[in-house]
Amino acid sequence: MAQKQKYYVVWNGQEPGIYNTWTDCQAQTKGYANAKYKSFSTLQEAQTAYEEGAPTYIFKASKKKKMVQVANPPSDRTDTVLPLPREVEANAIAVDAACSGNPGPMEYRGVDLRTGQEVFHLGPLYGTNNIGEFLAIVHAVSKLTQEGKIMTVYSDSRNGILWFKNHQCKTKLKRNARTEKVLNLVTRAEKWLTQNTYNIQVKKWNTNKWGEVPADFGRK
Repeated sequence: MAQKQKYYVVWNGQEPGIYNTWTDCQAQTKGYANAKYKSFSTLQEAQTAYEEGAPTYIFKASKKKKMVQVANPPSDRTDTVLPLPREVEANAIAVDAACSGNPGPMEYRGVDLRTGQEVFHLGPLYGTNNIGEFLAIVHAVSKLTQEGKIMTVYSDSRNGILWFKNHQCKTKLKRNARTEKVLNLVTRAEKWLTQNTYNIQVKKWNTNKWGEVPADFGRK
């Protein structure tokens, strides 16, 4: 009996992506510190998993989500576990991106400002920080829209917010084998923005006044 085809998602490895054989997957992960990968039965499942990020699949059994490191909230706020300034809404998702080099391995995430929980995380992918900021905003807005939730999205990126409002990622990153995955996500995000309506406010996080955005990766 022929062995069923499997698809291997590599989130953290030499070259993150989707591979058709275990040999190819192993070549990307063997000896790689903190490698994250998993096999799936169909290509569609693998593509969805790759886009949603490793925490959704690898840590699903524990039902624990990553928490940001926080101090106690102000005594007069009961709507959040985070030390949010009074003018910041708690019914919100904060997003941020990080990139090692520019371009380089890039990742982004969203954090619920009520609970401090990481609600999505994608990467690393080879790209730029600005691309990550743009994708993080679109990811948050599309996720909330699909779930029927009305929440604010905070980002500390002027470019990311501007690109989101214009429905266009003005990156100068050239397409090649290394950048194809992230640029495909950019195309998909731009398409989603032009084809969907949403009632989500995206606001600028005031870093000078409020400190680092709660989704910050802490690598500065």
